[in-house]
Amino acid sequence: MRKILTATMAALMATTALGAAGAASAQSRHDHRYEHRYEHRDDRRDYRHDRRDYRRELREDRREYRQQQRAYERWQRAERRYYAPRYVAPRGYAVRTWSYGQRMPSYYRTNAYVVNDYDRYGLRAPPRGYQYVRSGNDVVLSAVAGGLITAVIAGLFN
Repeated sequence: MRKILTATMAALMATTALGAAGAASAQSRHDHRYEHRYEHRDDRRDYRHDRRDYRRELREDRREYRQQQRAYERWQRAERRYYAPRYVAPRGYAVRTWSYGQRMPSYYRTNAYVVNDYDRYGLRAPPRGYQYVRSGNDVVLSAVAGGLITAVIAGLFN
């Protein structure tokens, strides 16, 4: 009887030891799988951040390129001054300085104030739908239809 009891106890202890070892190995495999998944998740996050940074840099490059491609800055000082006939403001208007985004009155957009010989004054050809308008000693690039001011070239005339 003692032998049977001892054998049963030994078998029970062996089974328990094997079960504990199996549970420990299962636990370690389980942790390893989660660690592996978290590592991949971190890699994906890093890749996502890299893509975002790359897209942001591309956006900045495109923005800079567009700014360089614009023919005119919003406000610039003329590098050279030209002599032109005396300026007379339209009736009811005084000489004033214009700025980007304002609208010129329709009277300024008549032939008396439009600068058609822009090559003579070192100006580039205006984009389609725009024209140069003289206002005092300045030249303003404005839309033909609505008079919206796109650029101001200050001090072009003496």
